[in-house]
Amino acid sequence: MSFPTLRRASARRSDTHAPSGNLVLGLILAAYLMIVLDISVIITALPDIHSALHFSSAGLTWVQNAYALTFGGLLLLGARAGDILGRRRTFLAGIALFTFASLLAGLAQSATWLLTTRALQGVGAAFAAPSTLALLTTTFREGTERTRALAWYSAVAGGGGSAGLVLGGMLTDWVSWRWGMFVNVPVGLTVMYLAPRHLPETERRPGAFDLTGAVTSTLGMVALVYGFVHAASDGWGDAITVASFAAGAVLLVSFILNELRAEQPITPLRLFASRERSGAYVARLLVVGAMFSSFFFMTQFLQGVLHYNPLQAGLAFLPMTAVMFSMVQVVPRLTARIGSTAVLIAGLSIALTGMFWLSRLGDGTAFFPGIALPLALLGTGMGMALTPLTGAGIAGVAPEDAGAASGVVNVAQQLGGSLGLGILVTVFASAQRGAGGDASHALAQGVGSALTGSAILLALGLSVVLVVMRGVRIPALSPARLLARVGVGAR
Repeated sequence: MSFPTLRRASARRSDTHAPSGNLVLGLILAAYLMIVLDISVIITALPDIHSALHFSSAGLTWVQNAYALTFGGLLLLGARAGDILGRRRTFLAGIALFTFASLLAGLAQSATWLLTTRALQGVGAAFAAPSTLALLTTTFREGTERTRALAWYSAVAGGGGSAGLVLGGMLTDWVSWRWGMFVNVPVGLTVMYLAPRHLPETERRPGAFDLTGAVTSTLGMVALVYGFVHAASDGWGDAITVASFAAGAVLLVSFILNELRAEQPITPLRLFASRERSGAYVARLLVVGAMFSSFFFMTQFLQGVLHYNPLQAGLAFLPMTAVMFSMVQVVPRLTARIGSTAVLIAGLSIALTGMFWLSRLGDGTAFFPGIALPLALLGTGMGMALTPLTGAGIAGVAPEDAGAASGVVNVAQQLGGSLGLGILVTVFASAQRGAGGDASHALAQGVGSALTGSAILLALGLSVVLVVMRGVRIPALSPARLLARVGVGAR
């Protein structure tokens, strides 16, 4: 890939020979692309992993959740580490752990092995991801150079997850699902070799690590999601299910109490004082939960009911991913014409229409129009909604809280996906057990019911926007300007 020539700001470099701006940008984007891809690259491989490592249907959700929960739960701690220890140092440590964990994940011989290494990948991603954007904004001077760099970063952020669906299908179909993990190793080693030579180190800032807040919030969410997943297989009255929910509640209450008295809380609770921002966080949790879980269940349908191979299943998502990616160019014009709030409401309404249509599928549904067209509607709606929803999440924050607000937006994204999948797998399991007929019919019934749940989550997200966020003026920012505003990490 050839990037536009982007000059480095020599005043921010400590060494004497400045490398090509293309090389610096390539390093940052390669690292971030790995992190984004790993959220979705495994999705089209899930049926193969299910068979190879003997996962249960409910347990299979942890292949995604183990990564998303540790990534989202420790993201703010990773941003704080970059502030205190230096961005390049934290970035390299995160990439090293991510790369090593990817190698181990590809070698996994059991479900426990794979889930443990997926969680380690999430820890590495949590420490590396906040530093990628911070290094970009400190490397390229403000103006045209930074705007172009941020545009490339926005493209990776918006399209990387979509590309992962196709890449995962290709690797699984042509080689093995393990190569979805192995592909990170040469990329990670290359980044680790070149980064110390070409990326600048940032100034260290004094501060304290809120380890208690990071641990209680992460373990609380893990316990909560585990409770939902365990209920899907063992029932709501099972002792472990009840204990998981109780532990989750205690840990999350402990997290809130800790944040109230911590000297430097990892999540300043004053961010939630704004009705509009709180609404944006809750809406994002619901909306991403709906979308993230739909990928999981649609993959099961495409391969288990329509008998697509992994590559065909990945390509089947193109009507959604292509439209979503193209909306990056359309949304700024729409917001200039009708306003960000109107774009957000219209986008969620279109996405809800697409999800409801998709939930009507059955074992006799043809790809066109019963799947392709609703997927295109989903891509259109989500492509319209995500940028203004992000803008609402950082609207009106003080400069010193900009990084923390950005972190909460990203945490809501990761945890929303895990929580949505944990909830809807109980719906899926219940519907599948109650369906008559053969296994294919039961799977189609389960997927249809789970997608109905996704439509309900989207409807709840739209309701939050209409009721809680009414009257809010969301800043009309392009994706690149949003990244520029929040790219300095949590303070």
